[in-house]
Formats: sequence, C-alpha cells, structure tokens
Amino acid sequence: MLHVSGARLYTDDDTPVRLRGVGLGGWLNMENFITGYPANESSMRHAVRTVLGEERVELFFERLLTSFFTEDDAALLAGLGMNCVRIPVNYRHWESDERPFEIDPRGFRHLDRVIGLLGAHGIYSVIDLHALPGSQNQHWHSDNPTHVAGFWQHRHFQDRAVHLWEVIADHYRDNPWVAGYNPVNEPGDVSGKVIGPFYDRLVKAVRAADPHHILFLDGNTYSTDFSIFREMYENTVFVLHDYALAGFAHGGPYPGYTRGEWCDKNELERTFARRSRFQRETGTPLWVGEFGPVYTGDPAVDQQRYQILRDQLDIYDEHGAGWSLWTYKDVGLQGLVHASGPYLRRFGGFIAKKRRLGADRWGSTMEEAADVLAPLHDLVEHEFPGWEPYPWGARYQTDDLIRHILIAQALLPEYAELFRGLGDDELTGLADSFLLERCERRQPLLDLLAENLRQ
Repeated sequence: MLHVSGARLYTDDDTPVRLRGVGLGGWLNMENFITGYPANESSMRHAVRTVLGEERVELFFERLLTSFFTEDDAALLAGLGMNCVRIPVNYRHWESDERPFEIDPRGFRHLDRVIGLLGAHGIYSVIDLHALPGSQNQHWHSDNPTHVAGFWQHRHFQDRAVHLWEVIADHYRDNPWVAGYNPVNEPGDVSGKVIGPFYDRLVKAVRAADPHHILFLDGNTYSTDFSIFREMYENTVFVLHDYALAGFAHGGPYPGYTRGEWCDKNELERTFARRSRFQRETGTPLWVGEFGPVYTGDPAVDQQRYQILRDQLDIYDEHGAGWSLWTYKDVGLQGLVHASGPYLRRFGGFIAKKRRLGADRWGSTMEEAADVLAPLHDLVEHEFPGWEPYPWGARYQTDDLIRHILIAQALLPEYAELFRGLGDDELTGLADSFLLERCERRQPLLDLLAENLRQ
C-alpha cells in the first residue's frame, strides 16, 4: 500500500513510486464531449430513458460500462508503461436524490472490476469523486444542469458526501492497488469559506474508516487555489490541475498568442511554477491530476498540441512530478483511443451539430454561431463592464449559460430520439463500439507517451 513521506510516495518497503497515467473520464462519470451526448449526465440518462424505457435503458448503459474498459484496456496502459489510472465516479451510482443516505452496494460492481483488472497489471487506481450531491462546481462535469454549485450552500449535500466517502473508504481500506482517494474533483466554492472546514471534517471521517490510504485533495477554484487549506494533513497529496491555455479548443498557435496571451514552453514553466507553489513550499508531493490538450483533426495544429504535451511532460520530469493525463477514451476530441463503428455512424451527425453550435464547453472554440452570440457578448460588455462572475468572468459565463446550458439542454430530445426503434442487438452494438478492439488509436499520442514513460 502506498504512503506519503515528505515530497514522495513510497510502497510499504520504501520503494519510491511516481504515479503516471491517465484519467478514465466518461465511464462511471459520463461527460458530454467524451461519449457524444449533450448537457449533463443525469439529464441525458433521463431523456434516453423516456425513449427506451427502464429495462432497455439499463441494457444499454450496463453494456456501455462493461465495454468501455476491459482487460485489453488495462493491458494497453500497462504496455505503455503507465502505473496509475485516476477513475472519476458519480455519486449517483451509489445513492439517489430520492433516497438520500441509502447506499446501493451495486455501485461498486464496475469499480471493483476495473480496480481488479488494473491491479493485475501492476497499475494503481485513484478513486475520484467527480460529481458530488448538489454539484461541487459550476459545470457539466459535476453532473450539474445549472451554473450553481449547490453543494457549498447546503449542509445536507455535504453530509451525504461525507457518508458516501465513509462507505467507499471502508470498502477499499485493505486494497493495496487503490493508491488513494480524491474526494472532491475541482471544487468551486464561491465564498472560499466553506471548503476548508469541510475538508477538515471529511479528512477525519475518511481517516476513521480507513487510516492507511493516501488522500488526494484538490484546491478550490478547480484545483488552482490552495490557500483554503488550514493545516497539513498527514499522508496527503495536494492535487493541482495544469491545462495549457494554447491546448484548449480555442487555443491559438504554439508557440504564439491565445486571446492575447503568449504561450510557449517558458510560459508553461512559469504557469506550472505558480500552480505548484503551495506543494513546493510545503514539501508535499507534486501530482498533476489533470492536464492535456485537445485535438482538432488538423495535422498541423495537432502537431503543435503534441508539442505542448511533450513540453509539459519535460517540465514534470524535471520536477519529479507525477501526472494523470485527461483522458483515456472518447469519441475523438482528446482520448488516446476513440470509438468508431456503429456509435459514430449513428451519432456522428449529431456530434457534428453539437460542434457547429459549440454546445460542449470542452469542445467549443467560443466562436461558433458568432453572428448570433457576438451581439450578446457586446451587450454584456457594454452594459455590465464591471461584472466578473466566478470562476472565469463574463465571457465564459455568458457562453456557459447560452451554449452549454440552454442550447445543450435543447439538444437532449434530439439525442434521445436517435435511440428510438433500435433493437436489443443494435443497442449492444452501439455500446460495443467502445470496446478497445473496435476503437481507433491516436498513434502519435500513444507513441509520445510510451517514449516518455520509457525514460
């Protein structure tokens, strides 16, 4: 079982371990850009359920979860030289909002299976609660249908999260292939006053259930602000996220300017130094829980995105930082591999429509439908020049409200209708499009990672 000593992680026999791997996004916490649906996961599942009915929607999603990660996937990651997978999960696998505090043990079935597969290949798992009751941040990836992080406003949601973590920690307390627990992904506490006391309470509860596993704690404001920590917890990694500005969908040339900001390797180093200052000053381990560019399909642009990744990995190597690249498998935007076959034939046109509208935050260049939205942005800038909403300001907030909530939710019925009339074999065929053997591989990315991990 791993533990923290100073600025490094060690096994029980004091062998140092540097965790390097990928995030398994889009699996036990689904995301719109990863599997091709619009809006947030629970809204999507509800829309599809209205078309397929209870039994057949269960058939499809169970098959999708089974096919998304198998023995072949674990073997691929081990073959690249990875030793860690960060596994995002949604609280809804264990608990429903209609029956709070009632834990469904079936929530562990897929997580147990994959942790076992990874462990058999010598790969550690970090369990990441990506979606908490009430939503801990303002965006889709916490399964949030709004722009309000209700988790920090209601003690009820916090009580449920602590209870769920007590159950998870008790379940895995003796599992040596679980590296540890990442209890709150990218928190967005607007006040900054609730999160510190909540972490104090959560740490005590988890330690009571499992005194041995490492805690991986994200800073506030999407794992960028560590001033909220009031004490240094033992056996803890303070997790930073390190996305490069030029690596976003709206990123400019690299090296070059993105929205007026210069980005090159020197700037990446300065950004990493700023984001990791807390860890270096406190002498705690450096671990980048998320980072990585998105890809465009344009070979020239994608070569620049690979260079961003190569430069970031060089920086992490220089500092001995561990990392977890986002993300392993998707429908073509960012993954090491991506689905093809029946799923892309069925939903490819819809995914193209989402892209044209900029409906997915992670895939949007912020310029889609500019003739319609530019006047709105101009109006907001002119009428409300002092408006700086949390977390990223007026331009992003306007896009979030219009593109990524209003337009995204308006697309839900269209996505669900694409399931209508499909037989059971067709549904399983869609789900099985995510089997590794049926996926396409982003070979330059795989080669880049393998080369780095061999060093």
